[in-house]
Amino acid sequence: QVQLVESGGGLVQAGGSLRLSCAASGSIFSINAMGWYRQAPGKQRELVASISKGGITNVADSVKGRFTISRDNARNTVYLQMNSLKPEDTAVYYCNAGWMYVSGSYSPADYWGQGTRVTVSS
Repeated sequence: QVQLVESGGGLVQAGGSLRLSCAASGSIFSINAMGWYRQAPGKQRELVASISKGGITNVADSVKGRFTISRDNARNTVYLQMNSLKPEDTAVYYCNAGWMYVSGSYSPADYWGQGTRVTVSS
């Protein structure tokens, strides 16, 4: 079916940058968008950013101005560029495949990567 593999996580100092990658493989029929979620210990998983196949993007208020989502449709890959990282960005980041509607809202399908850990030290 569908397989998502994340990479790029690691340990970084506050103020530093990381770029996460998510490579998709397998058949994706009705999916028209990708998203990045994150989950910190004791917190619910939250949507960080999303992008449609057509290039429409949305980012959460908590990361707006610091994170940028992009994609390469030919390679079935989505990226999350994270700049000016803060300790509160520490979490496991998950790639997701889903749908974006004309309103810009994102709805996840049940396709998830294994997660990649991001740790930001003070």
